[in-house]
Amino acid sequence: MLRLYRFLKPFTFFIIAIVTLLFIQVIADLYLPTLMSNIVNNGIINKDINYILRTGGIMLITAAVGITCAIIAAFFTSKTAVGLGKILREKIFTKVEGFSLSEFDKLGTATLITRTTNDVTQIQQVTVMIFSMMITAPLTSIGGVIMALRENKSLTWVLAVVIPILAAIIGTVLVKGIPLFRLMQIKLDKLNLVLRENLTGIRVIRAFNRIDKEKARFDYANADLMENAIKVNKIMAILMPLMMLIMNFTTIAIIWFGGIKIDQGNMQIGSLMAFIQYAMQILFSLLMLTLLFILVPRAQASSVRINEVLDTKPEIVDPQKPVNVFEKRGVVEFKDVTFSYKGSEQPVLCNISFTAVPGEITAIIGSTGSGKSTLVNLIPRFYDVDSGSVMIDGVDVREISQEVLRAKIGFVPQNIIIFSGTIAENIRYGKKDATMEEIRHAADIAQATDFILKMEGGFDHYISAGGTNVSGGQKQRLSIARALVRKPEIYIFDDSFSALDFKTDARLRAALKPEIKSSTVILIAQRVSTIMNADKIIVLDDGKIVGIGAHRELLKTCEVYREIVYSQLSEEELA
Repeated sequence: MLRLYRFLKPFTFFIIAIVTLLFIQVIADLYLPTLMSNIVNNGIINKDINYILRTGGIMLITAAVGITCAIIAAFFTSKTAVGLGKILREKIFTKVEGFSLSEFDKLGTATLITRTTNDVTQIQQVTVMIFSMMITAPLTSIGGVIMALRENKSLTWVLAVVIPILAAIIGTVLVKGIPLFRLMQIKLDKLNLVLRENLTGIRVIRAFNRIDKEKARFDYANADLMENAIKVNKIMAILMPLMMLIMNFTTIAIIWFGGIKIDQGNMQIGSLMAFIQYAMQILFSLLMLTLLFILVPRAQASSVRINEVLDTKPEIVDPQKPVNVFEKRGVVEFKDVTFSYKGSEQPVLCNISFTAVPGEITAIIGSTGSGKSTLVNLIPRFYDVDSGSVMIDGVDVREISQEVLRAKIGFVPQNIIIFSGTIAENIRYGKKDATMEEIRHAADIAQATDFILKMEGGFDHYISAGGTNVSGGQKQRLSIARALVRKPEIYIFDDSFSALDFKTDARLRAALKPEIKSSTVILIAQRVSTIMNADKIIVLDDGKIVGIGAHRELLKTCEVYREIVYSQLSEEELA
């Protein structure tokens, strides 16, 4: 966990102030019982009112100084802890934004959310405890022992007996509790995963009437977390009564043996009262340290999980000397590319070679699972190839900075993502400085203007998170408009017309043709009618290219393509 506290450097001034203020508070707290002892021994016994008032005034001033220091230290502590949380969330988010899809596949979305929220909160809480208790508790404990010895050395044997007993109890509790605290975060991950799947898949759950099953699944994860929490709390619940019992028995022992000493004339009443206060300060400090030790294991588990994210090295990084000057414009070339996902036994793509040039539409078709989407994901470098190379404008994509590479591409993914915000903001996502004229033009080409203007507010209509208040076809058209507005060199349409009816599909492709005539277009589709007029059609089967050519050429030469066509079109349509 200490590695995380390198982020506390911006708060060095606050930390110095906190330590100074808490030190003053501890001195004030330790001084008060001595003043009280003096009042009892010298003031009350001798009936010296002036001494009582004078010493009492010093006590009030000392108490006021201690309280003021405690309040200011608490303010600085809270500010430091919250600031640390902000920095950690920012660092985690920035790190995650730099991950390739491989890192997302490895870690998972649910655990990344938990690590950014709950785990950071655990660190914040333990930071507050460390600054407020880890500084004051040892100082108070050591100072209490010294002051107790000043009051009466012979009674300190009581503390010598009690403190080892307390240490043994605390050690036993921590040994049993630490493994359960580590499990807590893992079970919280599981609960978040189930909850996220239920919220995002609520339509499927209701459509298949699986609400009861999902409730049972959530209840299981929830109960599993609850049972673990109960086990932890049962162990920790034993600690407080035992501590209070020991503290009370300690007080009884001190009063008992102190009373004997007072009766023998070896001790004064004020000194006994002061000794009791110091003993309670020592034991209370140990109790505070115990509470800190209870929180530290869970925070330790959280810090390990946060460090795991921060220490993860993205597989895809920018080259040290990126190429930013290109001789060509919009040329995409695959040279003997082979790619496989982590852990898979067989490559998804094998020996892929083709070239897509500006002014042509290159279509990719194949059966489900043939590797079409994987192929286009290699162009913006979402993954790196195992062997071979993907070239853009004659340069390997691994030699181009990710920002420059992706600025060349207008990408419409298979799984459409629409962000919360207005329609104009969603289209402008493709080009942050796009004017309303450019936005309207892109919407016109994407055949989206008609339904946009029918909505309340038009382009200022608010779209809810995930685009739940628009249809699948409307989301696809907005996503296409988002790619069109940036006017890139390369367009990638990954099955982006599947939710459109044939009439809208035809109108969109007709409007799209003059817009993309100087750009490279790579089009993935399941429908033969969408790609049959493409300049070049690449047929994939089981990750390999089994045919390249125009529609009529492939009908004669490629058996796989012929099967796909005959399964979708009648002989009359083919004629």
